[in-house]
Amino acid sequence: MAEQKKQSFVQGAAVLAAAVLIVKIIGAIYKIPLGNILGDEGMAHFGVAYNIYTLLLTVSTAGLPVALSRLISEADALGRVNQVKRIFNVGRMAFLVFGLVWTLFMMLGFRPLSVWMDDPEAAISILVLGPAVFLVCLMSAYRGYTQGLSDMTPTSVSQVIEVLCKLVFGLALAWLFVRQGLGLPIASAGAILGVTIGSLLALVYIVVYKRRHERYTGVAATDVPDSRGRILKRLLRIGIPVTIGSAVLNIIALIDTKLILNRLQFGAGFSFMDSKLMYGAFFKVQTLFNMPSAFVVPLSVSVIPAVSAYIAHKNYKSASTVTAAAIKICVLMGLPMAAGMSVLAHPIVAVLYPGTHPEGPASLAILGVASFFVCLTMMTNSILQAYGHELVPVVTMPIGGVVKIILNWVLISDPAIGVRGAAWSSIVCYLLICAINIAFICMRVPERPRMLRIFVKPVIAVLIMSAAAWLSFRGLSALLGMVGLDMMGRLGQLIALAGAIVVAVIVYFLAILLLKAISREELELVPKGDKLAKLLKIR
Repeated sequence: MAEQKKQSFVQGAAVLAAAVLIVKIIGAIYKIPLGNILGDEGMAHFGVAYNIYTLLLTVSTAGLPVALSRLISEADALGRVNQVKRIFNVGRMAFLVFGLVWTLFMMLGFRPLSVWMDDPEAAISILVLGPAVFLVCLMSAYRGYTQGLSDMTPTSVSQVIEVLCKLVFGLALAWLFVRQGLGLPIASAGAILGVTIGSLLALVYIVVYKRRHERYTGVAATDVPDSRGRILKRLLRIGIPVTIGSAVLNIIALIDTKLILNRLQFGAGFSFMDSKLMYGAFFKVQTLFNMPSAFVVPLSVSVIPAVSAYIAHKNYKSASTVTAAAIKICVLMGLPMAAGMSVLAHPIVAVLYPGTHPEGPASLAILGVASFFVCLTMMTNSILQAYGHELVPVVTMPIGGVVKIILNWVLISDPAIGVRGAAWSSIVCYLLICAINIAFICMRVPERPRMLRIFVKPVIAVLIMSAAAWLSFRGLSALLGMVGLDMMGRLGQLIALAGAIVVAVIVYFLAILLLKAISREELELVPKGDKLAKLLKIR
């Protein structure tokens, strides 16, 4: 049982990680041409509608899928078939109600909402996007159900369907409406309609998948399920704290954005134009800053049902093993990406965003460090939720957010620091959250994992890798300069950067092996890991 659960946990994470990679690539492909089709004005209408949608979706779906997957995982581990079915039915009804309320809110109030957002021309986009809230809410019930049974495939496939439809239908409709001269507000609504179409098709897929792969069809069950009221109370008790934590983070992010522009002008004394340029550069590298955490999301989602199942059997040792493995893999994945981003910040920005304000790469060098603590925050939050301590992140996240706001106010107001103050405050914010979370895990979790053993060797390997990346980039730049390739140009930077990344990956891989930073048991958690361990002679 223990071995099967560990295998399914990491295999599920691998499936979600692959989906995240596909979604990120398609998302990048989508954003570039959409910006060219709609222009700044059209993208403004698009952004207003999408921001409202994201906020309402966070309130509706941030916590309940986590709660649903956890309760279903516990019931499934105990063999309570009727309990699993009732939990899903109650959860589905709760999602349906939440989705319907917010969809009606957007569709009936689309004009007042657009006026309140100071963009009346975004009204049609808000109206068109309204049904997507209901569709995604209902789909989240099915995702929570399958994740609770450690089946991550439907979540992954539905995510890919969503983003593919957004790409195909959204771009096609936006291009068609612009070509027909219907105006940017209508073209923006066309692009937004791709989101709604994607949500509908993804929902159809996951409903069909559940019916075709229903685990309990024809299974005789004698267990007496809890009452619907009791199940709903448990769902809300677990889900509401997670939702609050996510909502707080969104609110803090909004305040953070406003503070940057405010303090650059009225604190540091920069002109409005300079402030916009610096904030624009900072906003561009935020996309890179968020990349490492995107790959940790699948791991953090998968760890909840895996640990919850062991806890239901009071098998705390196996729960601790999965917990330690999850943190170790998070460190092994997140730390090298963060370090590489920091060390190679300037050539990365030069290649991806040529002509960016110098504050862009300077900020990325700092944000790279912060990105690792974001990864660790996500993982420790999930572990605490799996152990039933979901209230802890509700406390630690606002604490970190308040500290970040205070530091933003002080640091950004210093003209010598400027927008980089927001990056420094991010490091302090997430480091503080991680420290509190890990301290709580060590004090309150049975069979606590050995944190020192988890961190030491990966940190040494990353330090070696970082030195190799920096030296190889400098060396390749000098060599390319000698053969006459302009290192100030994009091509020269790209060749040197690609070479440095290849060297860094090889050095990191070798350092991990030589330091024995990952054990055979941990490697066997990865699909085909047993064969890889045998090939590499890891004991």
